[in-house]
Amino acid sequence: MNHEEIIARIAEIEREIAVLPAGGVSKKNVHGKVYYYHRTTQNGKRMEKYVKAEDVDELKSNIEKRKKLEKELKKLKQCMPKEKNLDFKTKVIIGDRLKSLVSITRNYKKRECIQMLRDYIFKDIDDKVFILYGLRRTGKTTLIRQIILELPESDFNKAAFIQVTSRDSLSDIDEDLRLLEKNGYKYVFLDEVTLMEDFIEGAALFSDIYASSGMKIVLSGTDSLGFAFSKEEQLYDRCIMLHTTFIPYREFENVLGIYGIDEYIRYGGTMSLGGINYNASTPFSNIKDTEEYINTSIAKNIQHSLKMYQYGGHFRQLLDLYEKGELTNVINRVVEDMNHSFTKSVVERITANNLLGDRVDPINIRKHMELDKVTSGIQEMLDILNKEEQSVDISDAHMTQIKEYLSILDLIKEIDLEYLPKVNQKRKIVVVTQPGLRYAQAEAIVENLLLDEKFQELDVQKRTRILERLLSEIRGRMMEDIILLETKLAKKDKHVFKLQFPIGEFDMVVQDPKTLSCEIYEIKYSNQRVRKQYRHINDEEKCAMTTHRYGNITGRYVIYRGENAEMDNIQYLNVEDYLKSL
Repeated sequence: MNHEEIIARIAEIEREIAVLPAGGVSKKNVHGKVYYYHRTTQNGKRMEKYVKAEDVDELKSNIEKRKKLEKELKKLKQCMPKEKNLDFKTKVIIGDRLKSLVSITRNYKKRECIQMLRDYIFKDIDDKVFILYGLRRTGKTTLIRQIILELPESDFNKAAFIQVTSRDSLSDIDEDLRLLEKNGYKYVFLDEVTLMEDFIEGAALFSDIYASSGMKIVLSGTDSLGFAFSKEEQLYDRCIMLHTTFIPYREFENVLGIYGIDEYIRYGGTMSLGGINYNASTPFSNIKDTEEYINTSIAKNIQHSLKMYQYGGHFRQLLDLYEKGELTNVINRVVEDMNHSFTKSVVERITANNLLGDRVDPINIRKHMELDKVTSGIQEMLDILNKEEQSVDISDAHMTQIKEYLSILDLIKEIDLEYLPKVNQKRKIVVVTQPGLRYAQAEAIVENLLLDEKFQELDVQKRTRILERLLSEIRGRMMEDIILLETKLAKKDKHVFKLQFPIGEFDMVVQDPKTLSCEIYEIKYSNQRVRKQYRHINDEEKCAMTTHRYGNITGRYVIYRGENAEMDNIQYLNVEDYLKSL
C-alpha cells in the first residue's frame, strides 16, 4: 500500500471498530443454570451486562472481529512515517496521525451549525476563541474533525488536535501551544478542555496570548457550565460560543437519515442513533442507559463545573448537598421529578378530557368508564411513587438553582402558558430539549405503574389497552412540546405560546407583535382528519377574545401526522413537513 492507501485503510478500520463491541464474554453457573455476560471496562471500572444465550455466538464473533481489526490497525500505524519529533507535554495529534483521525468522518453528513465554525476558521476574525460546547453525544468532536477535513492541504499541515485529559494542566497546554506556534501551526483544536482543573480560572490565556497573535483556537467540552462561567469572567467578549445540545427534528432526519416524529420522540436528543451516518447506539434505548446518561452527562457535568469554579464558590445553595455527597443524586432527582410531573399531567388530561364530555360511543361507554377508573388510580399511584422515591428532601431554593443550571445546559426550555379571559394569570411549560430522555423516563414510569398488583388483576387485553393509551397520550403531548419549542426557537421575533380558556385551549399561538396579528394551531397526534379536531380554533367566542387580546387571526391550522390538506378552510399540516420548514 502507498501512503494515501494506508491512511484510507486506517480510517476504514477505525469506522468498523467504532460499531463493534469491545471486551469479552463471561459465563456464570447459578443453581445449575448458565448465564452469559458481556464484560467491558469503562473509565477503569468493570461493567457486566446480561446477554441472551441466543445472542452469545454473534457477540463473540463481533468481539473477535474487533480484535483482528485492532491488530491490523496497530501494524498499519507502525508503517506510517514518523512525524516531526516535537516534545509535547500533552496528547497532540498532527500530520498523518491527524489525517487518519479525521478521515473517519469523511462520509458523515454535517450539522447546520458547522457554518458558525466555518466562519470563524475561514474568515478574518481575530482576538477571539471559538467555544464548542454541549452535552455528551451531540456531535462536538465530529464537528471538529469535519472542519479539519475542510482545510486546504497547505493549511492542514498547520493544524493540531489536542485531546485534553484530567491529568493535564494549563501550564502543560501553554507549553505545547508555544511549541506549536514556534513551528508555524495556525489552527489548534482542544477537545474536552474543561477536564483541566485550572481551565476556568486561566481560560483567558487562549484569547489574550494565542488568539490575539493570529492563532485560531477552538475549545470543545461537555462542561457547559464551565464555559458559561468562563464567558462571564475570563473570556468576557473574547469568545464565540456554539451550543450543540439542541438537535431539531430537521437535523435528526437530514443528518442521521432517520425519519418520523415517533422515532424523534423515542430517540431524539443525541447524534448517537445509527441511521445511515452516525454510531449505531443510543443512550435512550432503555431506562438504564438513560439514567446513566443523566448521571454522567448532566448531574456530574454540573457538579464538576461548580467544583472547578472559584474553588467551589459558586455552589451557593447547593454546597450543603455537595458536602453530604448528595448533589448528583439530587440533580438526577430533579430531572426525574420534572418527567414524573409531565407524566402525571398527561394522565390528568386523559381523565379531564373524558370528564369534559368528549363524545363517547355508547357501545364502548363501559370500556371508557373502566379506563377512567384506571387512570384515576394511576394518578394516586403516581403521587405515592413520587413520595417513595424522594430519599432526599429538595428545597425550593435547591430546585430553582438546579433548574437554572439545566437551562444553561440547554436541557430545558420554558414555553409561556397564557389564559383568557384571565389575562393576568400566566404559567410556564417546561420542555426537555432531548425528547428521547423524557420519553424513556415517562415510559418507564408507566410500565412500572402497570406492574402493580391492582393492574395485574385486569386481563391482558385491558392491560395492553391501558398501556397503549397512556403511551400514545405521552407521545401526543411530547409532539405538542416539540412543535412549541422548535417554533419558538425558529421564530425569535414572534411570541409563541399556548393559550388556555376556561374550557378548551389553543395548542399554539404565534403572534406577530409588529403587525398585531396571530396564527392559531391545534396539534393532534393522529393521522386522520376529523371536524372536532378544530372545534376550538373555529369557536367564535374564543376567536373573538383572541383577536381582542393578540390581534387579527390570519391563519388557522391543524398540525398532525397525516398528509397536507385543507378541510373547511382549515389548513392541515404534516408534522414532519412543518418541523423541516422552520
